[in-house]
Amino acid sequence: MSSIITIENLEKTYRTDSETLTILKDLSLTVAAGTKNVIVGESGSGKSTLLNIIGGLDTATAGTVRVGSFEVSALDEDGLTDYRARFLGLIFQFHYLLKDFTALENVFLPAYMAGVPRHEAREKAARLLADVGLTDRMHHLPSQLSGGERQRVAVARSLINDPQLILADEPTGNLDPANALMIGDLLFSLADTYKKTLVLVTHDMALAKKGDTCYSIVDGRLAERAW
Repeated sequence: MSSIITIENLEKTYRTDSETLTILKDLSLTVAAGTKNVIVGESGSGKSTLLNIIGGLDTATAGTVRVGSFEVSALDEDGLTDYRARFLGLIFQFHYLLKDFTALENVFLPAYMAGVPRHEAREKAARLLADVGLTDRMHHLPSQLSGGERQRVAVARSLINDPQLILADEPTGNLDPANALMIGDLLFSLADTYKKTLVLVTHDMALAKKGDTCYSIVDGRLAERAW
């Protein structure tokens, strides 16, 4: 099975006038294409920082990060924009939906902006919203949707440009237990359906157990977790 992520000797250090804080140190990780991977750790352990570095939203202090054909650690801003648009689907704890656009418009907009004809983007967005159970809510604004429904829209949006890799940072963190369970099940089932690689950060151990592999971050390093 080929690798989709290869990280070697990663370090992330924050420096201020008064202190130097190393969040990640000598961290290495290989993720096989098509697998579902979960990263857990205490608050402040660096799990979201690691995901942001993989996603090109933060930069490493040292080390190399290769994702697919991209050497993320060497990309400039234009390269990072292209990488995120073509290769990644991103899901965050907050949905980041555009408040003046319907669910359908929020989902198709990234494809339309990437050059997909409007009618094709709308048709694909409608199919994805059907996949997440929102056919009857697609013309509603975010303010007219529940928290769980908004996050389902965010899941559909993450798939619109057919990314190879889905990065999800605490995607159930703002939800009640019932919606958290539903969103977790949805993420893993859609990763299977669409044959996507998934890397998910969570503090929810029930969700973490759904992964093919689970890692803990302790003292800035990754360790595979056995249940």
